[in-house]
Amino acid sequence: MASQFSQQNIKIKTSLLIFLKGSVAPIVLYFDSPEAVYNDIQRVLKETQAPKMIELEAIGPVKKVSLVSSEISGLALQEEQYMVKA
Repeated sequence: MASQFSQQNIKIKTSLLIFLKGSVAPIVLYFDSPEAVYNDIQRVLKETQAPKMIELEAIGPVKKVSLVSSEISGLALQEEQYMVKA
């Protein structure tokens, strides 16, 4: 069966997922450079012994978020496909 969507109209965007202690679902954030934000948060988590406030300004549905570093249980980068109108 042939695909009904043209491959030219399918794009990929990367989102940053932040998993919090005590939360079922992750926070999903979109950035122009999600890999850089991922690396920055990883650096903060590795360096800091005491809890540190992390403030992020994202693009997409969630615009701003503030987190305490001690509440972050994990980070992930996720690629998502989406359609672009022709």
